[in-house]
Parts: sequence; C-alpha cells; structure tokens
Amino acid sequence: MSDLEQALSAVGPRLRALRQDRGTTLAALSQETGISVSTLSRLESGARRPSLELLLPIARAHRVSLDDLVDAPPVGDPRVDLRPVTRHGVVHVPLSRRSEGIQAYKLIIPPRPGPAEPQAHEGYEWFYVLDGRLRLVLADRDLVLEPGEAAEFDTRVPHWFGPADGEPVELLSLFGRQGERAHLRARPRGR
Repeated sequence: MSDLEQALSAVGPRLRALRQDRGTTLAALSQETGISVSTLSRLESGARRPSLELLLPIARAHRVSLDDLVDAPPVGDPRVDLRPVTRHGVVHVPLSRRSEGIQAYKLIIPPRPGPAEPQAHEGYEWFYVLDGRLRLVLADRDLVLEPGEAAEFDTRVPHWFGPADGEPVELLSLFGRQGERAHLRARPRGR
C-alpha cells in the first residue's frame, strides 16, 4: 500500500473518532456541513474516498485544520535560531551552520572612527549590500557599493570594508576559508 493510500485509509477512522469525541451525531454533522448522512457514514467507514470538497466543510465544522483530518506529518519549526555575535562592534548573524566550507552571515556594521586599515587572510568573500552604503577598500581601489550591489574578492588581497558615511551598513556575506568561490550571474542567459 502506498503512502497516499495509507493516509487516505486512515481518514475515515479519524473522522469517526473526531465526531464521537465532540459528541456529535452524523445527523447533526450533516446539518452543519450540508453533506448527506449516508456520505458521512461512507467516509467514516472507508467506503467513500475522501476529497477536498468533502473534507473542507468537515474540518470547518470541527474547527480543525485539514492536516488534522489527514494526519499530515509535522513540518517542523520554521523559525531559524539566529544568535548574533558582536565582534569589534560589528554584529555577525550566522545564516549557516556548517563547520567547513562556505559560511553565510548577515553583517551590521556601525560607523567606524579612524582610517581604513586593510588586512589580508586566507579565503574568498562575497558581499551583497542590503541597506546603507558600503565602502570597500581593496588593495589600491576604493569603492562604494549601494543597496543591491555585490562584490567578490580574494581575501589574500589587502582589504577593508565599512560604512561609506556616518550611517550603519547591512550586508550579506559569504565567506570560504579555503578560497571557495561564490558565483553570481549578473545577466540572464542568452545575452
């Protein structure tokens, strides 16, 4: 028996148990849903295959979701546990949980006093500016990225980044310690 057949065959007993738990008769449920007593009885006994048109009014009458009637597997908690870490005033929100390979972060960088002091280290980085203006110093280049703009570079090249003005900047960052490259297609294919 397939998973679908198993799920459908379990609907009838579930409908009967739900109706009986509520202390409702087939006649009362029929009056509330507009579905005939014989159809409800056949659904509960498994003699009639459940359909969306039949299950929706029954779910409404019992004040339950369709998932409760068909015993859909739980989806799980969709919330992501984001635990921000602040280093040198920069908020790092980890968006990936891998110990190796590419790491993803949302960075919130406050205005920084003093001159840009480029650093170099092993890796490869990709930025996407969400809000604010990002100043990126990369060797002898000094760039300003606006919201919606992206940059990628080898972090062995001396670099520095921070707000381009007195306002914080928010960005997404993908970083690979072993020099993994992030690729962004700037133009649709065929152009």
